[in-house]
Amino acid sequence: MTIDLPLALDLLGVFFFAVSGSLLAARKGFDLVGSVLLACMVGLGGGVVRDIVLNDGPPAAFLNPEYLLPPLFAAALVYFMVRNVQRSGRLLLMFDAGGLALFCITGTLKALASGMNPVAAVLLGVTTAVGGGILRDITANEVPKVFDPTDLYAIPALVGAVLAAVLWHAGWLNLITGTFAAVAVFLLRLLSLHYGWHAPLASRSWAARRILRVRRD
Repeated sequence: MTIDLPLALDLLGVFFFAVSGSLLAARKGFDLVGSVLLACMVGLGGGVVRDIVLNDGPPAAFLNPEYLLPPLFAAALVYFMVRNVQRSGRLLLMFDAGGLALFCITGTLKALASGMNPVAAVLLGVTTAVGGGILRDITANEVPKVFDPTDLYAIPALVGAVLAAVLWHAGWLNLITGTFAAVAVFLLRLLSLHYGWHAPLASRSWAARRILRVRRD
């Protein structure tokens, strides 16, 4: 029995992101249908954007029914297993970090396999990683994490995409090195949350720094 590794990693990334969507739906008081839809949106959104940009036929999510299973499973898991939705914030961030780590790798590799140059592939890998989260947060009336000045979201995805591209072109990409790259992104994301790391603000003015302190509080 052979395993399609790219497909398996893609589905795993869909599941991680889908759990984050269902957890957010639960925190917002959505019903079960809303939970499934938000899980599908965040789990499949980035991959759909990736496949449209690659222009390689219909997006994989619409060709392969297996892509619908992770969101359904995620919604059922949250429905039966999560008891205190108000305390699930840390769990949501962890699953979101897992999806980010996997999608920035798989998105970059799929772009490279389609013939994109390394720079374009890295950009598409980042887009794949953050796209679903943007759709999730906008739909749930949240500030998208990629635009939150108190957060570090796109940079870990950029690090993972660059690592994937370098490993690909050096001929060092395998299950072990790919796992290392994904784990590095996951840990960087969690460390940034723990220590409050963030990118420089768009302005160095005193007012901008004051706004940042208010948002942190």
